[in-house]
Parts: sequence; structure tokens; C-alpha cells
Amino acid sequence: MTDGPSEAQAASDDIRFMGRAIALARGNMGKTWPNPSVGCVIVRDGEVVAEAATAAGGRPHAEEQAVPAAGEKAHGATAYVTLEPCGARSSGRTSCSHFLIEAGVARVVIAAVDPSPFASGRGVERLKKAGLEVETGLLADQAAVLYEGYLHRVETGRPMVRISADGDGFDARFAASAKADLTTELKRLGEAGYTRVWVGPGDLAEALAEQGLLTA
Repeated sequence: MTDGPSEAQAASDDIRFMGRAIALARGNMGKTWPNPSVGCVIVRDGEVVAEAATAAGGRPHAEEQAVPAAGEKAHGATAYVTLEPCGARSSGRTSCSHFLIEAGVARVVIAAVDPSPFASGRGVERLKKAGLEVETGLLADQAAVLYEGYLHRVETGRPMVRISADGDGFDARFAASAKADLTTELKRLGEAGYTRVWVGPGDLAEALAEQGLLTA
């Protein structure tokens, strides 16, 4: 007999719990502007003790909901998070990495690293300095759809634009004249925090495509 799960079972559990965190985040896509939708699942002894996704409107963050919900069971637990916990907050409030540390979480598994100024490796670094075991990149390909718009805004200053029939999972519809300065219009939305906007087929979509502003 063994004292704990085999390596294969542990890896399988990691995939299953991160998959759950991704599903939670996907469920709130398009509802959490100006913040990205993040899922957090806290597991202890192979059982989920708490889970949450970024709330509508972008706050509270997933971790700051899940950690209090887990209570004392968070101590020694593993947290599965779809995006690197922030190392600082633009509002100056307690960061998500601090929530995890103070709760006594022992291990944090992260799907995607956050390039924003409030994370950019700072969350991972802070967790490691506090003695937590940190792993990154699990199911990163599956989590990519959650943050493609967010990463696009960080890199270009503009939200990602796609053609959609109904706008499901997008922050907002992009409404502008096809003859407008579309780059400037999109940068204004980026400054306001939008990461994914949509347009229907037609003149505007064609103008965006011609200017290289439409994501296939």
C-alpha cells in the first residue's frame, strides 16, 4: 500500500481540477470587464473545498472569493488558478497572491502567466518567496481562449475584434462608422479596459479587416 496518490493519479487530478477552473472562468467570459475572467478551485485531500470565478463587473476576484469560502480547509491545500494571481492591485487592496499566502495554501497551479503590470511574474515570485510550491502552464492551451483578448490589449492597447452573430462571451459590441479612425476608436476602448469586442458581418467588419484590426 502507498501513503498517497501515485504520480499518474496526481497528474490526472491536476488536469481535472484545472479543467474545472477553466470551465468556471469560461462561464463568466464577457461579464467581468474591465478584468479578465479567472477561475479558482481550492482542493484539499483530493476534494474541492471551494471554487469561484471573477464576479460580474470584475470584482471580487476569484481568489478573494474562494479563499474565505474554503476557510480553515485552505490550509495545506492546492489552488488551481487559470491566470497568475496578482502580486499587486491597481486599487491598492490586498492582492490575490497575498490571500493565498495568508490562508496557508501550500501549492498553486497556474494555467496562464499574466503579463500585466500588476502581475508579470510578480505573483509567482511572491508565492515562491513565501514558500509555496508553484507550477505554471497546466492546460495553458485550453486557457488561452480566456485571455487572448486580454493579452491583445496588453500588447497593442486595443481590444481584440472578432465577427460574431450574438456577441456571447464578448465585453461589448464595437459600433463605429466604417469610415472612422478605427485604430483610435479601438484604443479608446482599450484604455477603458475592454479586451474582446465584436462586430457583425458588413462594412465595418470589412474595414477592420482591411486595416488589419480584425482577428480571424
